Amino acid sequence: MKANKTVLLSMMTALTLSACSSGGASQTENSSGGSGAAPSNQPPKEVTLKIGLPGAYDITNKKIIEGFQAKYPHIKLQIDESPWADFTKKIVTNIAGNNPPDIWFQENAVILGYGKRGVAENLEPYIKRDLKTADYIDALTSAKGADGKIYGIPHGVNASALAYNKKLFQDSNVPFPTDNWTYQDLLDAAKKLTKDTNGDGKPDQFGFNTAASIALGWIPWIKSSGGSAIDPAAGKSMFGDPKTIDGLQKWADTINKDKISPTREQQTNVKYFEEGKSAMTFVQSSSQVSLVKNKPDLDWDVVKMPIGLNGKRFVPIVVNQWLIYSKAKPDAKEAAWTFLKYYLSDEAQTFVAESGASLPVKKTTLEAVEKQTTKPLNKKAFTKGIEEAAGTLDENPTWNEWRAAATPILNDILDGKKTAADGAKEIQPKVQAILDDDK
Repeated sequence: MKANKTVLLSMMTALTLSACSSGGASQTENSSGGSGAAPSNQPPKEVTLKIGLPGAYDITNKKIIEGFQAKYPHIKLQIDESPWADFTKKIVTNIAGNNPPDIWFQENAVILGYGKRGVAENLEPYIKRDLKTADYIDALTSAKGADGKIYGIPHGVNASALAYNKKLFQDSNVPFPTDNWTYQDLLDAAKKLTKDTNGDGKPDQFGFNTAASIALGWIPWIKSSGGSAIDPAAGKSMFGDPKTIDGLQKWADTINKDKISPTREQQTNVKYFEEGKSAMTFVQSSSQVSLVKNKPDLDWDVVKMPIGLNGKRFVPIVVNQWLIYSKAKPDAKEAAWTFLKYYLSDEAQTFVAESGASLPVKKTTLEAVEKQTTKPLNKKAFTKGIEEAAGTLDENPTWNEWRAAATPILNDILDGKKTAADGAKEIQPKVQAILDDDK
């Protein structure tokens, strides 16, 4: 028995030595390029990432690019920093030639179109794998297509609020707007603030500045009445909806009936709010950059977008989205996603916030924005407005097409050449035809 134990012990020792010897051989093979796991001290593989920056560093904070390069030196960036218009023209040619950047950004509606055409990578698997979505506002997934796939990550959010000129309110002894204002409160105050100050029989100070654009013009007004431009999910034009028509009419009435706003023609040569000639207007958060720069002495602030005539608040947001090119090489896709993860980090989101050109999507960074001391002081009008009632501009892959078809008629409505009801009758079939062609 004792001999048998000795033999057994010898066999176990031999097996142990054999295992150790085998392990040592495996490590030697790895270090010389053989199969098996790479050593932990091996530097990451170098990869080249082509990144497009439309608008160059006027739109993307250069600190973000520099911060990424410092953190990931093995990812070599090739940067195309073209003016926005130049970039958007040439990207079409580059896509056709299968030679676009691995990652770039454009408007949300354009990205949705790229997703439908198979140009943009579906980022949902990456998001599920690596992100805690509860750390971000809902706009993180605003590039979700009708198919449920997510084709972009926000470059930033441009939110809307109601701006007001403090001096004009004080001079007229009208109380400042509040976050609880309704559209009716806006209209009532604007009538008190519209004045003929030079006695020529025509108003030269206006209570409100009505915009012709979609984001600051007609979309807020139709949403305030419970209407919509389209139903993106159903592919249905909503311009014939009585609620939409009601909102369009109220929008046009600010100029033609209530006369609280300068006309569209008058606004072509004068920036009424910037020049202190209108008491209120809807602004996007990005406007703070130019207003602070061009009119540092203008005494102004913002409150949340008014509560709608339907009892609900709607805060229009415009989102540019990063996309990853679906036909990029696998290592370039992973490098692009590494860039997007960095872009969504506290460090990079802070750089986004510092630029003022757009708002970050990470909640903790949005809280830091609220503490900034530059005008406007009430930045919660933007941040809390997004949190409460953010909504995109009824975007879908044909957004640019149907908007182009509707705009001339919408201008006629705003100019008083057509009623909202008559104009909507013309717009409805035009928009529906574009939506039908895309099905």
